[in-house]
Amino acid sequence: MIEEIFSFLSTALTENTGIAIFASFGWGVLSILLSPCHLSSIPLIIGFINSQGEISLKRTFYVSLVFAVGILITIALIGIITASLGRLMGDVGSFGNYIVAAVFFVIGLYLLGIIKLPWDNANIKTTKQKGLIAAFILGLLFGIGLGPCTFAYMAPILGVVFEVASSNLPYAIILLLAFGIGHCSIIVLAGTMTKKVQEYLNWTENSKIISYIKKACGVLVILGGVYMIYITF
Repeated sequence: MIEEIFSFLSTALTENTGIAIFASFGWGVLSILLSPCHLSSIPLIIGFINSQGEISLKRTFYVSLVFAVGILITIALIGIITASLGRLMGDVGSFGNYIVAAVFFVIGLYLLGIIKLPWDNANIKTTKQKGLIAAFILGLLFGIGLGPCTFAYMAPILGVVFEVASSNLPYAIILLLAFGIGHCSIIVLAGTMTKKVQEYLNWTENSKIISYIKKACGVLVILGGVYMIYITF
């Protein structure tokens, strides 16, 4: 089934503009759903949002969005730098994985309540400001270790992009943008739905269920860090 989806999307990239853009979007979605590296972003953003206390659905959307954008910015920069150095696009070696693992361990321990982070003791206004900044920085750092995973899924798209870029640069950019939107959509949806479910079930910041979710996410995030170290060896 998965092979059939891959085959369909790969073929669709060479079809007419509308179908190719949709296929690029589909590759972006799959780059999250089928990659253990990227899936670890889901408990990370869910746990982070729950750590922000009672924030609005709109705010939750913004936090998820800036986190996802941070990931894409780092991935794009890494792709450009590694390609210009003649290395496999996105290959940052073991260094990137260790950075992401360290971030995972810190955030995991924070979600478990073992350590505190700067925004814990800030006033509400400052917490909101730092929440967006922290989410963006988390995205930037998380993106460092995702290069190889991401570019493995981008390979079919990059092949088409490189082919058409010389004759139709706007179309090439649109294909990359469609991939980015598909990639971000899952992260943003997961974060936003977390808040929606919380509102529907009338959970509050002090609810035991929220506490359990934060701790469960903390464990998953730490396991994500362990996985990043494991694949480095």
